Amino acid sequence: MIGLTGGRLYGAAARTLSLLLAGPLALVLLIHPAAMLDGQGGYSHPQLMFVMWGISAGFIHGVGFVPRHGAWRLLFHPLLGWSLMGLGYLILWQAQR
Repeated sequence: MIGLTGGRLYGAAARTLSLLLAGPLALVLLIHPAAMLDGQGGYSHPQLMFVMWGISAGFIHGVGFVPRHGAWRLLFHPLLGWSLMGLGYLILWQAQR
């Protein structure tokens, strides 16, 4: 890795992707959280916790912030954030079926 912000994961295109993935999910959870209900009308709180973690990672990465400490950098890594936001979009897609 070339410094903390080297490589493709910390380029402008990757940061834009993080913001584009995090924004709509955050708005759905803030404005219309009932859209994430499952077939029985309930939430899976552990899953939603992971989705919110992904949204946080997306915003942190999207604005260009790179944590210095290795543990925080690992917890808010873009690949982890993208996969957790993908889980959020999967939950939203299944709730709409």
